[in-house]
Amino acid sequence: MTETATAAVAAPALTVVVPTFNEAANVRPLVAKLTAALAGIAYEVMFVDDNSPDGTYDVVRALSREDPRIRCIRRIGRRGLSSACIEGMMAGQGDVVAVIDGDLQHDETVLPKLFELVRSGQADLAVASRYVEGGSAASFSDARGKGSRLATELARKVLKVEFNDPMSGFFATRRSVVEAAAPKLSGDGFKILLDLAASHPGKLRIVEVPFVFGTRLHGDSKMDNRVVADFLGLLVSKATGGLVSIRFLTFAAVGVSGVVVHLLALRGLLAVPSLPFAAAQAGATLVAMTTNFTFNNLMTYRDRMLTGLAFMRGLIGFYLVCSVGAVANVGVATWMFEGDQQWWVAGIAGAAMGAVWNYVFSDLLVWRRKR
Repeated sequence: MTETATAAVAAPALTVVVPTFNEAANVRPLVAKLTAALAGIAYEVMFVDDNSPDGTYDVVRALSREDPRIRCIRRIGRRGLSSACIEGMMAGQGDVVAVIDGDLQHDETVLPKLFELVRSGQADLAVASRYVEGGSAASFSDARGKGSRLATELARKVLKVEFNDPMSGFFATRRSVVEAAAPKLSGDGFKILLDLAASHPGKLRIVEVPFVFGTRLHGDSKMDNRVVADFLGLLVSKATGGLVSIRFLTFAAVGVSGVVVHLLALRGLLAVPSLPFAAAQAGATLVAMTTNFTFNNLMTYRDRMLTGLAFMRGLIGFYLVCSVGAVANVGVATWMFEGDQQWWVAGIAGAAMGAVWNYVFSDLLVWRRKR
């Protein structure tokens, strides 16, 4: 029996979760590095791929035929790093679960140290940290470095997490820790470690291990403006005990931007000779709803993005939902104003009612969860 087959007989003590999207060129090099780093440890590698257009899952499947310790979850109609990590950790067999990026920027030689800290009971959560002595994020650009440090300070102050690198995406913990935190995990965004630490009901013993953050060789970075929005939304969500979701905050932010779009469109349409104000207002409203739908499709519901004919059906559904939301807005505001409330209180209440209506019914009817 080969060494690979022998290793596959024993149940894994460690599940290494690798969330991927368009990382086909990195899969084989990463597996080779993990094989060398984890020699002597019973492990499995769980790739969770969000249906990558570059065929990442095909590369993983080919490897799994060579080594049954390599597994793949291909997600259709679902997107997002945090939710991929949660799904992988819950699907694995190891009592210890670890998360590592698929872009080769995390030093896999640190994994055995993280595993041993958790396995031996020295830590509930072992974090590979860039911001302790011996660690480094020198490969970051100046802007990304400053942004990372600012985000770290915000996370520590707002959510009171008591370790140096809550923004790290490289860590290990016990499955039981994930299961205890699971009911409160948001599953949105990119910062699963911060979400996990802030959501766990007990006090975690956290140990940090220094590592040097590497440079991406293949593929494109997933860092974009959506990541910033997700992070700020996660802070608000956790600070309010989950009362306000990340998705609702993004939806509301898009709604605010829609007001600006509406006013700009209205101004442009009023410049058209002989066009009545009512027609200009209706046109501006249609423009604002269309841009709101487009931005929500790209950002708020990126994990359920509508394309092709589904995009057009969704747009029509969004028009209908927002039209009813506008009626609800006016109705609540009028009722409060006639009840001797100040005009601005009535206005805010109406706007809030409209926003909640639009969000709830857009979520239910326009961007329905795929079953």
